[in-house]
Amino acid sequence: MRHLFIRLLVGLPLAIGAHAQANDMQPIRGFAIDRTEVSIAQFARYAQATGTVTAAEKAGGGSTFEGGWVQRKGWTWRTPFGLTASGNEPAVHLTFHEARAFCQWAGKRLPTDGEWMEAAYTERRAQAPSGLENGQTYPYPTGASPQGANCLDDCGAAPTTAAYAHPAITTRGRGHAPNGSTKSGVNGLFEMGGNVWEWTDGGTDAARPTRGGSWWYGAAQMHRDHLQSKPAETAVVYIGFRCVKSLPSLELK
Repeated sequence: MRHLFIRLLVGLPLAIGAHAQANDMQPIRGFAIDRTEVSIAQFARYAQATGTVTAAEKAGGGSTFEGGWVQRKGWTWRTPFGLTASGNEPAVHLTFHEARAFCQWAGKRLPTDGEWMEAAYTERRAQAPSGLENGQTYPYPTGASPQGANCLDDCGAAPTTAAYAHPAITTRGRGHAPNGSTKSGVNGLFEMGGNVWEWTDGGTDAARPTRGGSWWYGAAQMHRDHLQSKPAETAVVYIGFRCVKSLPSLELK
């Protein structure tokens, strides 16, 4: 007798309106993924509840790459560019293990590298919008083209709601955009390409994968064939993360 598998999507809120709301998750296949990167406001709730002080805070600031790694005093997840930040900006300057700990506290986990890749590049919605097709794998998280992402110089116009325009603060780029403010892409996800790199759960502490590129780089780093890995203790201005949650399956005979 045929077995019918029904995915139970109980308790996973759907997005309302054009931009994703905090804690929205998108079902893929066997898991659901945050529609936006973990925000400063979300990480603040975790830090307050757990008493967490991050490595960048203990060191006096995270880093950026300016012809070599440069520590920036006062640059932490609370103040990513040393300035007052909105709670809806992505939480950065966080190590791999700090990102993993947040996801576990939230009842989720970091995505495996394979899960992140599937969510970013292969459309799984039964009724995908125009320009995207169920079952199709695309070269960019935005689809066939990188247009609409927040990347260095070849993704189209900068988001009008970019968090910063700060050529005097960094040697290039325009900084990250608030969560959900750029064009949604494959699977209705926001900022999977550009904006900030995202930690995935793979490799070893010597080289943990980061995916999706960032505002510091052009579209080439967003491409599905591109991978960068960084030591797990890396805490820099353009690496953030999002979480996933496994979905139970009910087998009916």
